[in-house]
Amino acid sequence: MPKIEGFAESWGISVIHCPYCHGYEVRNTRTGILGNGDYAYELSEMINNWTKDLTIYTNGKSALTNEQVKKLKSHNIQIVEKEIKELNHIDGHIQNIIFNDNTALAITALYSSRAFIQHCSIPETLGCEITEDGYLKVSGFHETSVEGIYASGDNTTRMRTVANAVAMGTTAGMAASKKLILEQF
Repeated sequence: MPKIEGFAESWGISVIHCPYCHGYEVRNTRTGILGNGDYAYELSEMINNWTKDLTIYTNGKSALTNEQVKKLKSHNIQIVEKEIKELNHIDGHIQNIIFNDNTALAITALYSSRAFIQHCSIPETLGCEITEDGYLKVSGFHETSVEGIYASGDNTTRMRTVANAVAMGTTAGMAASKKLILEQF
């Protein structure tokens, strides 16, 4: 989490990471993207579908290209390059972004991506390969790089939904079961 007061307290409530997971709940509200460069630009393309009151907060000097800025402006997406000091919130619901110069802007939701980190070292200890993005590398049947070890769900993909985890778990379970059955035949 960035060192912005109120960020962690608002995470998962009004500081959100995914338009597919949270976009509907905050649609048509004053929304921001905490990000810069290609990440902020690409996310703004998606979020603009949910709200027309959208601002990119770069938290410092913008890394957006001139072409990106022109396109954003054509969609009335604002860009604020001030450094953020605090998210003023009530029980995790953002009220305002407070900048280092003590100015404030009202906001309802703020998208921000955090790097994925495995919270368990067991797979690595067992020798399972980890992708560049930090996920367990798995086959189409969810077997890891270590024969006989299967994985599914949040530790293997960015598609972090219950439905996806259930489907992946079903596939992994079927593949593991088949492997055990064939070994004993």
